[in-house]
Amino acid sequence: MPGLPAFCLRPRDVRRGAVLTLAFLAAVGAGASTGSWGHPGPGGSAGPAALVAGTEPSAAVGAAPEALPGPRAPAHREAGTADRDAVARAAAEAVAEGKSAKSAAQEVVSRSGDRWGAVYDQGEYEAFADDLDGRWTGVGLWAGRLRDGRIEVDRVQPGSPAARAGMRAGDRLLSIDGQVVTGLRVAEVVALLRGEAGTPVVLKLTRGGADLTQTVRREQLRSEPVTVRELPGGITVIKVASFTRGSGERVRTAVRAAPPGGGVMLDLRGNTGGLVTEAVTAASAFLDGGLVATYDVRGAQRALYASPGGDTARPLVALIDGGTMSAAELVTGALQDRGRAVAVGTRTFGKGSVQMPTELPDGSVAELTVGTYRTPAGRSLDGAGITPDLAAADRVEERARTVLGGIGVGP
Repeated sequence: MPGLPAFCLRPRDVRRGAVLTLAFLAAVGAGASTGSWGHPGPGGSAGPAALVAGTEPSAAVGAAPEALPGPRAPAHREAGTADRDAVARAAAEAVAEGKSAKSAAQEVVSRSGDRWGAVYDQGEYEAFADDLDGRWTGVGLWAGRLRDGRIEVDRVQPGSPAARAGMRAGDRLLSIDGQVVTGLRVAEVVALLRGEAGTPVVLKLTRGGADLTQTVRREQLRSEPVTVRELPGGITVIKVASFTRGSGERVRTAVRAAPPGGGVMLDLRGNTGGLVTEAVTAASAFLDGGLVATYDVRGAQRALYASPGGDTARPLVALIDGGTMSAAELVTGALQDRGRAVAVGTRTFGKGSVQMPTELPDGSVAELTVGTYRTPAGRSLDGAGITPDLAAADRVEERARTVLGGIGVGP
């Protein structure tokens, strides 16, 4: 299946509360997530991260084909992961019986205890691949699923069809073209919102107890994963919303263009992940080679290294929060462990497991957990996250400026 990431780190239970978030950049109607994941991306979908996305299915951290590990030992399987052969066998048997391979595979994954494992049909997964390019067809919504099954709008992409129709974060989505969405998986909501650019979609929602109906037309949408702005005193803020294709090089370009002698705030708050190759490229902007992370895939150890030639002198602060996941945690952990950045904000989400896709007989894709990754100092972030060097729940940029000021940057 062309365009699929070689392996992914994608969150499933992305919000530590009511909402399940996707790790990819999908967007209700554009995108990327599975039913049990939650945070979508822009464009009228749910996700990329991760993505998911979440994404992408959801959020997502993927590696390049050259980083693929070698063959696994057939007998090895870690606890909390689904057996790839059992999943494939269940799918094949279902196809032979004229049943849904995706449903059969998902049942095996659900029974396995693989918290991050999920199964997507071909269309869903191809949509996730589009999300990794930062493009999709949709209406411009990020949506999540609450624990009671309700679908709620997390945010709306500025300038999108949904934004022009007046939709806003906190709206609860009731139906799409007459089909009730409460109880559906996020990926199913995404599928309903997708379609050809220019085609209408009728959205029924509720806001403050009042029901509303909006008819919007799907559009080709794009997201800008990296934005740059300047603060007084020569401070450059580089905001990375997700690690989609090209985002790593954009970070490097922004660092090279920053004022000489100035500091950088690398804002990774709310970044639900993306492609691991892009994360490594972004980390390389601040490192001169060396280790970024290690990971294991079914017991086989691998390592990810930064490219040489990054800016190792410029003062750097990484801004993080509970929405910082997967690839974004990988970057933060590398910069923190190697003494390159001071992390300011709140503890990150803690998604440090690796998923790899397996194509099933009907073209659907099972993403199964195969291992974990660690920071250069050997910390496993899965379930633990990254603790900031300076805790700050509010006025985070102000606190970061104080840190930079303490090392001679700014007024």
